[in-house]
Amino acid sequence: MGPVGARVWVVPGGHIPFPTSGPEPEFSGFDQLCVLNATDDRADVRVHVYYTDAEPVGPYLIPVAARRVRHVRVNDLVDPEAVRLDRPYGLVLRSPVPVVVQFLRQDTRLPGVVALTGTMAHPEPAAPDVGG
Repeated sequence: MGPVGARVWVVPGGHIPFPTSGPEPEFSGFDQLCVLNATDDRADVRVHVYYTDAEPVGPYLIPVAARRVRHVRVNDLVDPEAVRLDRPYGLVLRSPVPVVVQFLRQDTRLPGVVALTGTMAHPEPAAPDVGG
């Protein structure tokens, strides 16, 4: 069996919910990336953040050990700058090895309500070879 996943993933619908309605950190609103690396090599995933009204920011580095999964809150991405709260954004993730990416959101803006949603990121298929 060959490697699972893709080297490029896209998350177009990011939006870190803010403010929250409960105690921190368990009731913090967040967006989260779940990255599965089923290969025998470390994946140094580079993330770029795209906004509606600003230039892209990145790369943010998310290392994922071989044969491991890593969950990272987008709220915790702060270098080269903190991802902006309560603003639409999109992500492009690039990895040197195939990985699988899932996207989660916890929204706690309404008092007494915790909404958790998840979706798969969109894999970008490998570009066909061009040449002669």
